[in-house]
Amino acid sequence: PGALRVVRCGGSALRGARAVFSADSYLLCASGDFVKVYSVSTEETLRLMGGHADLVTGIQLNPHNHMQLYSASLDGTIKLWDFMDGIPIKTFTVGSKLLALYTPASAEDSVFVVIPKKGERDTFQLVSVKLAKGARQDLEAKELSVVLDGVGASMKHIAFGREGAYVVSVKDVHLQVYFFKRKLLNRFSLSTVKTKGGDNHFSCVVCHPTEDCIATGHADGKIRLWRNFHHRKEYTYSTLHWHHDIVMDLAFSVEGTRLLSGGVESVLVQWHNESSCQKDFLPRLGSPIEYISMSSDGALCCTLHTDNRITIINSNLRFSRSIQGLIKSRDVKTGLVVDPRTKALVLNGEPGHLQFYSLQSDQQLFSLDIVQRQYIHQAGLKQSDLVKVAFSAQGTWLATVEESEEVTDPELQLKLWFYSEETQSFQLNTRINTPHDNHITDMCFRDMDELGDDSLILVTTGRDCVFKVWVMVEDTDPEAQQSVSWSCDFVGSYHNYQATNCCFSEDGSLLAVSFEETVTVWDSLTWDLKCTFCHPPGNIRNICFGRLTCSKYLIGATDYGFLCCWNLLTCALEWSAHLNIVVLQPDPLSEHIAAVSWLSKESSLFVFKPNEPRPIYIQRNLCKEKILLAAFVPRDEPEVISSEKYLWLRKSQPFFLTDTQELMTLSTKSLEERLTPSSKQLAVEESLPVTPFSLLLGKHRHQQAQEAIDLGKPVVHNKQEQASPAVKELLHTPAHVLPSASFLCTIFINSLLISKENKSAEEVADEVEMESEKAEDDSDEEDVTEMEQEDTSHMELLGETTCKLSKSQEKELRKIRKTDYSWISAF
Repeated sequence: PGALRVVRCGGSALRGARAVFSADSYLLCASGDFVKVYSVSTEETLRLMGGHADLVTGIQLNPHNHMQLYSASLDGTIKLWDFMDGIPIKTFTVGSKLLALYTPASAEDSVFVVIPKKGERDTFQLVSVKLAKGARQDLEAKELSVVLDGVGASMKHIAFGREGAYVVSVKDVHLQVYFFKRKLLNRFSLSTVKTKGGDNHFSCVVCHPTEDCIATGHADGKIRLWRNFHHRKEYTYSTLHWHHDIVMDLAFSVEGTRLLSGGVESVLVQWHNESSCQKDFLPRLGSPIEYISMSSDGALCCTLHTDNRITIINSNLRFSRSIQGLIKSRDVKTGLVVDPRTKALVLNGEPGHLQFYSLQSDQQLFSLDIVQRQYIHQAGLKQSDLVKVAFSAQGTWLATVEESEEVTDPELQLKLWFYSEETQSFQLNTRINTPHDNHITDMCFRDMDELGDDSLILVTTGRDCVFKVWVMVEDTDPEAQQSVSWSCDFVGSYHNYQATNCCFSEDGSLLAVSFEETVTVWDSLTWDLKCTFCHPPGNIRNICFGRLTCSKYLIGATDYGFLCCWNLLTCALEWSAHLNIVVLQPDPLSEHIAAVSWLSKESSLFVFKPNEPRPIYIQRNLCKEKILLAAFVPRDEPEVISSEKYLWLRKSQPFFLTDTQELMTLSTKSLEERLTPSSKQLAVEESLPVTPFSLLLGKHRHQQAQEAIDLGKPVVHNKQEQASPAVKELLHTPAHVLPSASFLCTIFINSLLISKENKSAEEVADEVEMESEKAEDDSDEEDVTEMEQEDTSHMELLGETTCKLSKSQEKELRKIRKTDYSWISAF
């Protein structure tokens, strides 16, 4: 069996490098250790190209072959890809960390990269790397020559001039221009003194495509356009200013008549003819703009945002489409929750919104505006944000908590949303102002399917030392648009301790609430306190009930590094383990519980059943990042798992969210299976448009099938129509890796031959008739052969029905079939 692998499946920062448009409307983006290939027209992720062992820091099209892509990574390698097939062609090992990549067309067999300077900390060099030639796939690229010293580490700090004649570098308040032919280096500096809110520090640089002009962005929002920089003293620059904060990126249009700029305002600004008077705006793009890229034909541009959003924009500055994967929020306070309806992961999205993220398509399904206030991107402002979320078991009700950022006396709102089948979205049902007097720490629904809505209860816990029970009541207000609303039914407390966590048992009969060091268990019908558990020292960090055969156990983790299991029948500690558990997540479909520990700067996973103190699975060093949240997502179909120790993955799949907001999961599939799922392959028949010929052919086949049904014949699907593995392999394998045609010919011809054993239903019926005419007359009951029965059942499965003939009609048909009609040919 395959070993269990940790897979980064979403949320990887798209901000490693500028995106690249291919010539045939694909968009390529660096995403964590991978390069993603998107379709601009459908927004789908078509390919995920993996092979780098660390963050991808630069991607560029091969200037001499636009169907190939170079990528550079912190792992010290440059890879050359055939991105249409997702195949790495060459890997060049440089050996040093690569922080940026440039491929000017003027360099024949070289590329330029930024590397750390040996022996000096935080000092970087721009070097030229000669790409070695050879037949092998893995090659050494050790021939480096330094072009510029003391450059910035970001790809935005270096730009190549028209036709690659010079290279420009910016760092702090210094600008360097190096002319390759003259081997001349010119340095220019701006004042370091900050006056009237001005800050001259450079943030980015781009070069005009056809003229000797350099555009630089600055920390105070200014854009400077430099000319005549061939001379050290006669240089000039003009200034454009609209941004109120740092200019994060710049891009010239293909012809150079327009300049695009973006920053923290989430507004794309288009400057015409280098004039501050002529500018256009595309506002409300959702989050600060990190990178701007132009397509080679100038028809499209794209912006990469700090929250992992990609926006495609037309040349006339009109919004075209948005590609949204897992949106990065400032802080995931809601936890990682699964929507029972869509099986989407639900968590904080853009400020004040709840994002529903599809794991299958790596796309955002939709975003629900909870706070319903305009968010202002400015540091220091105290604004309301979403902090807690919970779904009822069927996904009919959604509870959200929003609070302002004040540490003391925050503004709180509890909102309850009902899912409307008509509008296919959540609608606000009840808004409760100040549900608690201090921060809400946790909340959960009790939802027992067999009792209906009457059993639906919401519990919230707060730092005001109480937990509150909320129930549905009939709305008596004649002006109310809904029939029910929510109100507080019970308030519970324990020795004036802060309430920190809450959860219901599987059958909903018990409620566990943790109050600092103590876990209290309450009867959910009478709200009587049944028992308490404690394991000092340390406050309770997480609690959960066991499920199915382990429902008599209650699990708790303390912030002093203990994992405890209490028996609810004996009210005693069953076992405890000395582990610093930060995440405790039960599987809703089995007895298994996943616990994630954080120790010595690494996260480890322990999977156990509460009735056994020994874990059934341990994964040390799951990742170097700290895992903050986890969720089990139920599978549509149970996974076929051969290894016994991985059976806990059969019904649900675990997902983990790190402190860098990367989403990870565990998989037994190989790298090839994971990276090229069948749904995402660039299959020929899926990507080609429907032509008039294919429509006619489809119509003709449909008519043939219909005629066969009308005549009472079973529709026989030929083996040729169902593409054989050999034919599929032939069509879907890239041409440059196929063996010779003479070798393939035999395999292809053999795949088209029909074996003698597979006889059609008609042939079998004819053979039966030839064997004995008498036997046929004697046993009318067995006229229909076994093979015909199989075909009929197969037809029914496909949802097609054939006309059923009576036995006398079948007999008549057989006689007609045997009649010799050859005499007709004479006419």
